[in-house]
Amino acid sequence: METKRKMLLWTLLLCFSLSVLGQLEQSQSEDEVDLDLTDFNLDIAPRRVPRQLKTILSKETKPHIQELSIKTTIISRYAFTAVYCAMINRHTAATEGVFQFHIPADAYVSNFTMIIGGRVYQSEVRPKQKRVKQENGKPKNKQEGDASPELEVEVFRMAANIPGRNRAVFLLTYEELLQRRLGRYEHVTSLRPLQLVSRLSLDVTIVDHSPVTDLEVLPLRNGKSNTAGSTGTGPKTPAKPELPITTMIKNEKNVCKITFSPNIVQQAKITTNGNLGDFVIRYDVQRDMGIGDIQVLNGHFVHYFAPKDLPVVPKNVVFVIDTSASMLGTKIKQTKDALFTIVRDLRPGDRFNFISFSNRIKVWQPKGLVPVTPLNIRDAKKFIYMLMPTGGTNIDGAIQTGSSLLRDYLQGPDASPNSVSLIIFLTDGRPTVGEIQSTAILGNTRSAVQEKFCVFTIGIGNDVDYRLLERMALDNCGMMRRINEEADASAMLKGFYDEIGTPLLSDIRINYTEDSVQYVTQHLFTNYFNGSEIVIAGKLTNQSAESLHVQVTASNNDKSIVLETNVPLRHRQLETEKHVKAATAAMVSGARTVGSEVAQGLGAAMGSIAEDFVERVWGFLSVKEGLRSRLRSQTSKEREDHIQQATNLSLTYHFLTPLTNMVVEKPEVLADGTMAPAPTVLPAAEEAASPANELPGDPDDKKPQKPDGMLSSQTSSLRNTIGKAERRPAKKSITISKTSADGDPHFVVEFPLSKLTVCFNINGEPGHVLRLVSDHKYSGVTVNGKLIGAPAPPGSHKQQRTYFSSITIVVDRPRRSYIEVTPKKVILDGRDRMVLPCHSTVTVDSGELSVAIVGKSNVTVTVGGNIGFVILLHQYKNPAPYQRDHLGFYIGNSKGLSHNCHGLLGQFLYEEVGLAELPADGEVKPSEVLKVKDRSVPVVKKSRRIYSGTQSVDCWFARNNAAKLIDGQYEDYLMSHMFDTGDWHHGTNRV
Repeated sequence: METKRKMLLWTLLLCFSLSVLGQLEQSQSEDEVDLDLTDFNLDIAPRRVPRQLKTILSKETKPHIQELSIKTTIISRYAFTAVYCAMINRHTAATEGVFQFHIPADAYVSNFTMIIGGRVYQSEVRPKQKRVKQENGKPKNKQEGDASPELEVEVFRMAANIPGRNRAVFLLTYEELLQRRLGRYEHVTSLRPLQLVSRLSLDVTIVDHSPVTDLEVLPLRNGKSNTAGSTGTGPKTPAKPELPITTMIKNEKNVCKITFSPNIVQQAKITTNGNLGDFVIRYDVQRDMGIGDIQVLNGHFVHYFAPKDLPVVPKNVVFVIDTSASMLGTKIKQTKDALFTIVRDLRPGDRFNFISFSNRIKVWQPKGLVPVTPLNIRDAKKFIYMLMPTGGTNIDGAIQTGSSLLRDYLQGPDASPNSVSLIIFLTDGRPTVGEIQSTAILGNTRSAVQEKFCVFTIGIGNDVDYRLLERMALDNCGMMRRINEEADASAMLKGFYDEIGTPLLSDIRINYTEDSVQYVTQHLFTNYFNGSEIVIAGKLTNQSAESLHVQVTASNNDKSIVLETNVPLRHRQLETEKHVKAATAAMVSGARTVGSEVAQGLGAAMGSIAEDFVERVWGFLSVKEGLRSRLRSQTSKEREDHIQQATNLSLTYHFLTPLTNMVVEKPEVLADGTMAPAPTVLPAAEEAASPANELPGDPDDKKPQKPDGMLSSQTSSLRNTIGKAERRPAKKSITISKTSADGDPHFVVEFPLSKLTVCFNINGEPGHVLRLVSDHKYSGVTVNGKLIGAPAPPGSHKQQRTYFSSITIVVDRPRRSYIEVTPKKVILDGRDRMVLPCHSTVTVDSGELSVAIVGKSNVTVTVGGNIGFVILLHQYKNPAPYQRDHLGFYIGNSKGLSHNCHGLLGQFLYEEVGLAELPADGEVKPSEVLKVKDRSVPVVKKSRRIYSGTQSVDCWFARNNAAKLIDGQYEDYLMSHMFDTGDWHHGTNRV
């Protein structure tokens, strides 16, 4: 998956950089004349340019944004957004260009690329390192020459110098899973370029399995009070809002297209500072009462569950309200307004109470929760009206008091067994009175709540310890909501209450066929509230299975609900493929209608990425879940495990998360305003003709060939950012170990001390990731291989065959780096990042990690000089239907691997085996038994072809997925993703 995504993005850059270079050449030809307003392509040819607009443009000193193109495709609630921004520096001197874009709070950036001066600067995602203090006390956490985009709150910002009379292109992509709130999904695009833009376009395509309903485009939402993260909780909008100017909507049942493209004059009528606001789309999809919507694609599934038409469950709620001195003024007034409305909306079956806290704690009804009656509502309003801010902030005492009230009520005779209980806690500050240590407050809260109810927290303003509130909510099955200082707190507080004020189900459990799914995201939920949605994703262990049994159990008031169904997997796969195809077609066709060629290419590329949207939903949810688990961790080891898991997934899907950094090299601009020359790169030599399976020569021979030509400017511009590549001649074949995994895949293990060779097969499923070598704790090396499926040849007894489609070698010392090999390319991410085609012959040395490619033949990877792997490239010119390009993996040098090494191959590197013959039983021939550790493994004699069929080897074959031969079971070697470095923890299989 990661290989496909990276290859797609690099293909995009290569395919469309010619267009950019053409634009740059045009820019350079314009150096002979003065640039004026004609540069801006005002798109208003027949009309006069307003004098005010001319004045604004002529006074601009920063680079002008010629084009800003934003394309979003939402497939079954998962949104892919691609942003293309082209800037021109009209001056002769170099000028700093700042690309800035507001990202939705729940989204993850998945790629950032700059094209400046004809060179491509591709970002990479790295694990976030702990800050290292220098002697002067300043943190050192950036490599020289690198820069990380600033992502504070929801703003992605990157500044770079643009040469004089030149252009720069910025490409940004991000992804998010839309959350359903108050019965609607809301998608927000921030349009704040901070200047008037010559060509501005926004295209949003919604494709869903179910018909789209209640589609609504709101007026542009301005001001800081409505951040990209707020949905359904902002200021009230008119019943029939007026569409933003130029907005076009095309709704065709399951596919909706929304476009917004104001010209520069129309932008100026909205605002002259370029701060247009948020473009907000709200919609829902048609749904039926039942098990929900399940999408299946490429070995993954996603399940959307949002039942309707259920009776409301009564709730027991305690409102805990901060009345410290900092709430004085607008905050307390808006809080009171919201509480008046909330009290009026309580239902007859509900129970409630109020607590106010500062340095003192005041309870409205000390005897406990009271029913909703006209008298109680009147008295509650009087209590709210009399709230007066003063004193400090005793968060711990307030939570303890509220928990005690609710806990005592639930133990009493009046409590309904199936009601939903919750505390709604609101504060605008940090703890200043009583217990002020966050860890102690969290521990006290858990002890007081005792998992009997949920705590929902709300923070108002900039002085709140949001980490404390988030952990308090996560620890106690609740949610946290942030309200900005300038926001309409009354509307947002009321909106948040509306989200959780109508519980429909409690104790929800969603189960799937046992042994049919794995790595399933959260599937147990305390409550389900009306208008929301539960989303679960996972991997299918058996893609050839006909159906998946789904069971949902939950409680509703005084009833238990059980929903069950069998989901036809093949049918669902075809349906999902159908609407993904519609989405990608819409993205490509939409990209053709507007914007430059590069912007069009970006839209088309995002369409290709979207073809794996179900897996990306799983990755997105898994990262979110890992981050939440990190916050809930009770021990440092548990925390580190969750951090490692979430970090690995972030790297796999190239997500910029709280655990990763996105690093990109910045262009170097000289004092005269021109680009610094690219570092010298050795030119490419003609590829040496070599036999199909010739291996690289002696690694110690590092003498490059004599240069005999020049690289193309495009290749050179890419290479200057990714390292030094040396061409070396292919030499004579070298000897490598027979220990390997090749073909279907067939495993061969050579035991030199025992003078025996053993072989076995692994019958995996397409999409499975197998652990081949596991030595992460000791040498820091891990090797994983991903399987791809193919039909069996005619006459074969098998239903399908599997091969390695990619192999990843992860090295963790002295720094984390990796090599990912596919039949078409090699990605080397060490000191620098390089993408090399497999049809060329080239050697690259990246510190501890080096790679040597013999074009169309093999790849040798060397780690630290004493660990070597050889990967054979199996490619077909005219493949038959049952043939797939694939890889073979061979261990060349294992001296640097520890005696604790594991994995399907690694566990045998330091073992000795023996062979014994069992006596014959009657007419049965004697059979052979292999002694491995203290296990006896029945084996038979076989012959295997290795090295792409150039040699044969006699081996003792172990049946049944190497049962008893390998430690544990085959399933123990299945990894969650290609960068999983988890250690073997299943012990040994002693039989």
